[in-house]
Amino acid sequence: MDEAAVERFWTLARSQARITAMPGYFGPGTLEVLSPPAWSFGGTPEEADALLDLVLDGTKTATSGALWDYEHEGEPLPEQGTLSILLDGAGTPRALIEATEVAVVPFDEVGEEHAFLEGEGDRSLAHWREVHERFFVDIATHDRGFVPDMPVVLERFHVLYTS
Repeated sequence: MDEAAVERFWTLARSQARITAMPGYFGPGTLEVLSPPAWSFGGTPEEADALLDLVLDGTKTATSGALWDYEHEGEPLPEQGTLSILLDGAGTPRALIEATEVAVVPFDEVGEEHAFLEGEGDRSLAHWREVHERFFVDIATHDRGFVPDMPVVLERFHVLYTS
């Protein structure tokens, strides 16, 4: 990831998305000092590009991750209003998103609506479960393995800006 490119993207994105609402006489706010986390979907550059394309064309408006990975990595869970910069497979910033809903549910209780909103494959729950079980095993940073009732962080988001 090119940190300078992320900073340039963030400067432009926060202006274009009009998310710096404080008047200048208050001095710089948090959003002007700190950029949101920058990350990519999937486990490979090809997956990152394919999933980002789904975001950019409006098909993908949700994502999910294993709670155990968040815990193992010491990453805070997203919350409503959390901003993120999405990177493509080459690490180039391409989109600014905002979390609109976040929930933690057991894997086997993820519903059809969430699977559809993730936008992958045929958008069915069966496809979502197959792909995500494999992903949660192959890409896991934790050592707990996969169990059907493992906690999964479900996030809905909307795009604020694209480059």
